[in-house]
Amino acid sequence: MTARCLVGGVPIGGGEPVVVQSMTNTDTRDAVATAAQVADLAAAGSEIVRITVNNRDAAARVPEIVARLRDVHGVAVPIVGDFHYNGHTLLREFPETADALAKFRINPGNVGRGARHDRNFATMIEAAIDHATPVRIGVNAGSLDPDLMDTLMEANAALPQPASGAAVLREAMVRSALSSAEAAEEIGLPHDQIVVSCKVSRLPDMVAVYRSLAERCDYPLHLGLTEAGMGAKGVIATTAALSVLLEQGIGDTIRASLTPEPGGDRTLEVHACLDILQSLGLRSFRPDVTACPGCGRTTSSVFQDLAQAIQARLDARMAVWRVERPGVVGLHVAVMGCIVNGPGESRAADIGISLPGTGEEPRAPVYVDGEKVVTLAGPTLAEDFMQMVEDYVESRYAPAGTTA
Repeated sequence: MTARCLVGGVPIGGGEPVVVQSMTNTDTRDAVATAAQVADLAAAGSEIVRITVNNRDAAARVPEIVARLRDVHGVAVPIVGDFHYNGHTLLREFPETADALAKFRINPGNVGRGARHDRNFATMIEAAIDHATPVRIGVNAGSLDPDLMDTLMEANAALPQPASGAAVLREAMVRSALSSAEAAEEIGLPHDQIVVSCKVSRLPDMVAVYRSLAERCDYPLHLGLTEAGMGAKGVIATTAALSVLLEQGIGDTIRASLTPEPGGDRTLEVHACLDILQSLGLRSFRPDVTACPGCGRTTSSVFQDLAQAIQARLDARMAVWRVERPGVVGLHVAVMGCIVNGPGESRAADIGISLPGTGEEPRAPVYVDGEKVVTLAGPTLAEDFMQMVEDYVESRYAPAGTTA
């Protein structure tokens, strides 16, 4: 089991549930837009949100962003500052920013070289100690410490049977992360205020690196492909990589680094993480809707429309139910399209409907807790079923603070 690190009240590691993170893509100098996007990400389910702190103007806006989240949006999600190249300067010049952040992300490959590297790294760690702030030592393949990489490559070349370049890169990343974490502890940062990550863009490398980290340390591990990509490719790559590791018990917090469409919804990366954890049975965030994929028996789009409407209704109601009836995250609804699997899947759900397929009688039996309770038909069929789902939630899940 990994150590337990507390980030702004959110526990990471130590056997706690895997935590979902995300990152803004706004200009941090725009406090209004950044706070609004953080609020959107938190509303979508992100439990920690990271923002770029890349210059003095951005650093100066961090306290305002945190204040706007609290006073305007009513959001208290922990904010992580992402520092590269000049973090040692910014954290020293803006102590109020250091105080406002719940965690610092430090990339040891981007804090200078040689003696300057050590001084700059120590300055950032000392800031973390002064402000009692945890740190993520975040190594990236694309910005690895060149001195360390050169040393390992030379040593590898001298071996009778040299390892591949990819293997050397993976070892360099692991060593960079662990040696940096050990250096942070030597400076005085407590062991339980360190999170480690080694991010790459290829799935096999990611799996190998994190397996090595899990074997060699007990720091909480932050998982993610550093550039997963766009659209379905990005979601699939992230799902594959994270699922392999999470299924093995490796990983304490995750992010899906998806490239959004221009002007696209940033919360997609949050929803991807939620769905991964829920599909693996690690956490439950919203009711589960089972819907058949459709075939020649389901040429009507009725079941597709109803499945989408039910999911949209459940998602909309979750804003209230998450607070008032938290047990509803375990709800299982089935919307099936024909007689082949429809009745069986509907019986297996908490509440399910088996819609008529092509050529079938235009009637739809509804099953509640495994028993057929009614057959719906007519133009109000969809609305009637959605009302039944609402009624089921009200009767099945006790209000928060009470017992059923």
